[in-house]
Amino acid sequence: MTNHNPNHKFKVVITGRVLPAARELIDPVCETVVWDKPGPVPPDLLSAWLADAEGLLSTGNIPIDASLLAKAPRLRAVAQVSVGYDNVDVAALTARGIPFGNTPGVLVEATADIAFGLVLSAARRIPAAYEWVKAGNWRPDSRFPLGVDLFGKTLGIVGMGQIGAAAARRAQASGMRIIYYNRRPRPDDSAIGAAYRPLEDLLAESDFVLVLTPLTPETRKMFDRARFSLMKPTAYFVNAARGAIVDTPALVEALQTGRIAGAALDVTDPEPLPPDHPLLSLSNVIITPHIGSATHETRSRMARLAAENLLAGLAGKPMPACVNPECCRR
Repeated sequence: MTNHNPNHKFKVVITGRVLPAARELIDPVCETVVWDKPGPVPPDLLSAWLADAEGLLSTGNIPIDASLLAKAPRLRAVAQVSVGYDNVDVAALTARGIPFGNTPGVLVEATADIAFGLVLSAARRIPAAYEWVKAGNWRPDSRFPLGVDLFGKTLGIVGMGQIGAAAARRAQASGMRIIYYNRRPRPDDSAIGAAYRPLEDLLAESDFVLVLTPLTPETRKMFDRARFSLMKPTAYFVNAARGAIVDTPALVEALQTGRIAGAALDVTDPEPLPPDHPLLSLSNVIITPHIGSATHETRSRMARLAAENLLAGLAGKPMPACVNPECCRR
C-alpha cells in the first residue's frame, strides 16, 4: 500500500459533468479541474490539465490510449462512469501500472428496463400511437398499422450476462419464450428460463432479437447484411448495447427493404446521429439517446462507484471494480 500524506490533495481531471454522489467523495481529498460544457474537452486543454494530474475520472467521452497517457506522466489511477470501456486501451494502462475501474452491476436493472421497454414499444408501436394522438387523431383506423403480441413470441437475446438475465425475467412476465446466444452456453439455463442457440439458429427463430453483448473486436459490426438476412421478415431488431455492434448501412437497408419489420435502438453508430441520417427518416424505427442507465438512482450509484474506484486507486488500494486487477493488487 502506498503511504499518503493526509494533507496532500490529489490532482484530478474530470472530463465531464458528474453527479454530486461522486463530487461529495472526491472534492474533500482532491484538487479538481472539470470540463462542464457540452461535448468532449478540447485536446489542447486536456493535455495541459493532464500534465500534472494524478487521477482521471472519465465520463466516457474521450479516448484513453497510449498517446493520451504520454501526456500524463504522473497519472496513477483512472476511473470511468460506465460499464463499457471500448474507448479505453486497457493494455496501455496496464503497461504503465495504472489501475482502471468501471461501474458494473449497478446499472443492470435500469438497462434491462430500457431493453425490454424498447421490445414492448416496438411491438405495440407506442411512440407512433403518441404521434397519432398529437396529430389530432384518436382511435386507430386503417391508416394506423396494428402492433403485435408479445405473448407466445420468441425473444432471442445476444449476450446473456446480468442485463440479459434481467431482461429475460421481464420477457417471461409477458409470456415470451427465451433463447440466447453467448460464446458458450451458461450452466444455469434452467434457472434463467432460457435455452441456448447458435447465433444463426437464434436469428432464424426469434421474433425479437435483443442485443446486449459488449463491444469487442469480435462483436464489432457482427450484425451485417448476412446476419440480417437470417432474420424473419416479421422480426424486430433491438439494440441496447453499443452502436458499433451493428453495420448501420446494412440495418438501414434491412429496414428499407422489409427484410426485417422494424428496429428499436438505444445506441447507434454514429452516436449521436446527424439530423439527416437515413435512420431518422424511417417509420419502422424507434431511437432513444443512449438512456439505458439514465435514472436518478442508477446514475448516482454509478457516480459513487466511479469515485470510490478513483480514490482507492489514488490511495494505492484495490479498486472496488477494477478492470485490470494485476494493477490493483498493491
